[in-house]
Amino acid sequence: MSAGQDLCSLAHRLWPLALGWSDASCSLPNRCSFAWLLRGCNRSAPKDAVAFHVQGTPGVKLYVVHETQSVKLPSSVCRWPLAAGTEVLLAMDAPSKDVGDEKVRISYFREAGGVPVGRAMLYLTCVEVSLDTDVSRSGAVSRTLLDKATWTWGPDGHGAILLVNCDRDDPKAETLDNQDTAIRSYAGTGTSHTRNPLSPMFFPPDFPFLQPFPPPDLKDMSQMVLRTRGPRTIFAGHRLLLHVDFSDADKVGVFYGGNNIALEEYKHVLGGSKLAYTVKPSRHQEESIFYVEGLAFPNVGFSGLVAFHVTFLESPEKVPAARGVRVSHKGGEQSPNAVPLPFQGLLETPIFTDTVVFRVAPWIMTPNTAAPLEVFVCSVDNNEDFVAAVGAMAEKAKCPLTVCPLLENRQDRWIQDEVEFGYVQAPHKTFPVVFDSPRDRGLKDFPVKSILGPDFGYVARQAPEGASSLDSFGNLEVSPPVTVQGKEYPLGRILIGSSFPRFGGRRMAKAVKDFLVAQQVQAPVELFSDWLHVGHVDEFLSFVPAPDRKGFRLLLASPSACYQLLKEKQEEGFGEAVMFEGLKEVPKPTINEILANEGLRKFNNYVQSCINWNRDILKRALGLAESDILDIPQLFRGDVAIGAEAFFPDMVNMLVLGRHLGIPKPFGPLVGGQCCLEERVRALLEPLGLTCTFIDDYFSYHILSGEVHCGTNVRRKPFAFKWWHMVP
Repeated sequence: MSAGQDLCSLAHRLWPLALGWSDASCSLPNRCSFAWLLRGCNRSAPKDAVAFHVQGTPGVKLYVVHETQSVKLPSSVCRWPLAAGTEVLLAMDAPSKDVGDEKVRISYFREAGGVPVGRAMLYLTCVEVSLDTDVSRSGAVSRTLLDKATWTWGPDGHGAILLVNCDRDDPKAETLDNQDTAIRSYAGTGTSHTRNPLSPMFFPPDFPFLQPFPPPDLKDMSQMVLRTRGPRTIFAGHRLLLHVDFSDADKVGVFYGGNNIALEEYKHVLGGSKLAYTVKPSRHQEESIFYVEGLAFPNVGFSGLVAFHVTFLESPEKVPAARGVRVSHKGGEQSPNAVPLPFQGLLETPIFTDTVVFRVAPWIMTPNTAAPLEVFVCSVDNNEDFVAAVGAMAEKAKCPLTVCPLLENRQDRWIQDEVEFGYVQAPHKTFPVVFDSPRDRGLKDFPVKSILGPDFGYVARQAPEGASSLDSFGNLEVSPPVTVQGKEYPLGRILIGSSFPRFGGRRMAKAVKDFLVAQQVQAPVELFSDWLHVGHVDEFLSFVPAPDRKGFRLLLASPSACYQLLKEKQEEGFGEAVMFEGLKEVPKPTINEILANEGLRKFNNYVQSCINWNRDILKRALGLAESDILDIPQLFRGDVAIGAEAFFPDMVNMLVLGRHLGIPKPFGPLVGGQCCLEERVRALLEPLGLTCTFIDDYFSYHILSGEVHCGTNVRRKPFAFKWWHMVP
């Protein structure tokens, strides 16, 4: 039988080689059949035999394949030629009740003889051995006609899914759940970030013996069910071996509790150095439930696919007791003498192997346009007003606020740069996973100490070559879902900044970029950000929700739009209006002075060319039209050597909480008592149903080369779209 078939059949062939039959290669006429294909029935036929007749007991279906035609027996043809191409197919619809309870007899005939010159009897014992998973992706293990040994993408795809068990269900544990070989349960007052930790797991009616409330760590794992049916005495002479390929062993862990429900009874049986596990089927139970966890996300050299096998092995010392043949060349039957064979040192014989394939679920980012679930901000010296403003915005958006205290952030306010929030998903479970950047400054311990927990996972990548500013996650964004020339990206596309198209310069660490590419579901786009002093893509772009077109707008910082606005105000007679009104000890240039500054204009022409380069990339990579893009007035200062920084607070670097936008207050020239920059941004965004709140971050973030987005972070609602329905 092929590994992907649903049911296993085992024929206790009674010295079939004496009949000249080769080992069977099987096919199944239907889901409930067990089949053998017997070839070469003429090789050891009695001398002068030229034809044969075959018949079986009622539980066996027989087919003869002759000259490419398949004929079901009994038929009008009584005898079949002993030709090289003649084959006999045996099929059974159900496992045997007793050993050898079904039989097939072949009678051999001479050319004109009416009496058989020899007979052979085949005693059959049919046993079901099946390894099953949630191949149909329904959230529960079920039996299916789908091929378990393959994994396919798309809405009509199939194949089981595995989560990396990267949370920490026991808050007292020192490591992630996938870094030990124990089953963890909740302790203390740990709170699930996805659902009530005591909510019952759904178990299909096939498994009523399962406990209704399994340990929470098991809920992060995928079930793999081994079914065995047939005479239980068969298993005394055979062995069931569950095994994993050596190349996959460090990617998975398998736990088994036998018939017990006690937490301490679950043992680590596969994964790591354990490549195989002998399963002892129970006399009273036909299913054995295994729990499988992922240990590693897809990455370079690991596609995410993992295969498990169960092999039914026949022990060599059991062969004489199980085999025998009655053969007579003169019409009678006789039993051969039992001849002892030197079985010592012989290997077990594999009779059948069933295979299932899992794909490890990817880590998935969420875009600005996704609904916010939790806002994060750091409390550091002299940013109380900023924290209060972010808190007020979160309250408007009805979103919880988490403040990282000074003791935990150690004066590191750039929480956007330290982590990126995403999630993992399988049909039976979804939970958030925080991706920790290689930057490792004051906030380096915050993700593990304060975010990692029950149903909140953690993943990190390091930069052995040394982290640069481009490895901070202000340089990691994702677009909303897009369609590009007919190609759908239902989970959006990841955007990262690099030195391209320059030679040399800074790039994101290879380990981080490779990880993002390997997830497959949000194909990364590389942008040019090394022209900036800090070098992050969130300094010149953002996405906001919109009620029309593609459901969003791309916001791009635009020196051209800013110069156009300032020129308009100058022509309206406001040339002497000053920037940075109300800020102490800050130079206050007028509109006239800014427009007359040739050095500043020349540098911003260069900046605009860099943004235009990215604009073209984004239009191609995201399938955008000009009407999908809004130009946000912005000026930059600096030079080509040290890179560009925002001349006034960078308004695209905003916090997006649904329709509520927290925008850095630009302190632009006042025209009629109103900041003309704020008014222009309101005019662009409020028609989309968005509410603009301008947050003063000048002294707490802007002069330190960052803005509102840099100083906040948001955990968002996962996509409604299931990642396995897409085609990468």
